[in-house]
Amino acid sequence: MLILDDTAIERPRAKKVELLARIYDHCENRFLKGFRMMTLAWSDGASLVPLDFALLSSADPSNRYQGATKNLDRRSCGATRRREATTKSTALLVPMLRRALASGVKARYLLMDSWFGLPAIISALRSLIPVICMVKKTPKILYGFSGKRLSLDGIYRELKKRRGLAKVLASAVVTMDDGQSARLIFVRNRHKKDWLALLSTDTSLPDADVVRIYGKRWDIEVFFRTAKQFLGLEKGCQSRDFDALIAHATIVLMRYIILSVEQRRTDDPRTLGKLFHACCGEMLDLSYLESLTRILALTLDRLRKDGHWPVEAYQAMADAILGQTIEFFCWKPINCQRTVVDAA
Repeated sequence: MLILDDTAIERPRAKKVELLARIYDHCENRFLKGFRMMTLAWSDGASLVPLDFALLSSADPSNRYQGATKNLDRRSCGATRRREATTKSTALLVPMLRRALASGVKARYLLMDSWFGLPAIISALRSLIPVICMVKKTPKILYGFSGKRLSLDGIYRELKKRRGLAKVLASAVVTMDDGQSARLIFVRNRHKKDWLALLSTDTSLPDADVVRIYGKRWDIEVFFRTAKQFLGLEKGCQSRDFDALIAHATIVLMRYIILSVEQRRTDDPRTLGKLFHACCGEMLDLSYLESLTRILALTLDRLRKDGHWPVEAYQAMADAILGQTIEFFCWKPINCQRTVVDAA
């Protein structure tokens, strides 16, 4: 399945960063100074691979602290990225999805949060892939149900609720603004006495499967947290150049793909954060082995020149030392407290 979501990249003390803007962080419900990174990822429930991203500024020039500082050819990649950064995020969803599908990515559903669960966006995306998303509880968005135009609250009041402590309270097939059908599933909110609404453009999908599949959207939240805490997505680059920010975000996504592939290949139960620190430790151990190998090579050259013992005896001694050292590094416990700065 494909997962689409965005996250805020804050630069609170920056002043001269190219295309720096005032953006709204819907997770913390506040305005901040920085960028939004919209990401499209593929997941099978076990591993997540980021496929595409867009580093967004603001489409409103009055919200930008800095404009574009480079005069580039409009056909270049840098100019394209800058136009993309000043475009509304809703206009980038369809091109981003088309690029992923055209590259050969196979997916059955597209998962989105309620910030993208608007009728116009769903109608544009459902022509490419079935959509499962959470929808906002607002009186401004109406759906066709029983010959009437009702909001989510109105539809919920019309439905017969399931008894007991059922997770799925009710469901209904509704008509959207484009005339196509969709299924609304009302689920119990675990955090307060209320309900949440999920929408699936695949009306043949059972209610329980819709809830189960949408739960896999949480994988991209784990990706954002890992990229920020361990891979330096937010604080790893302090450059003022927008090209450098794009390059840094690309490198972070490549690092995450490497960790995700390594975790899947070895079926490692550790989290990606611990796996990242383990890889840093292995790089340090590799540098120790290289240093020891060079010291032994110089020692063997010196002993050969002296000519006291046969060359085979020196070589056997060096092999024994290196073999014991490698065995020691393979069996010693990994120190997960090392930082990225120490590894560098």
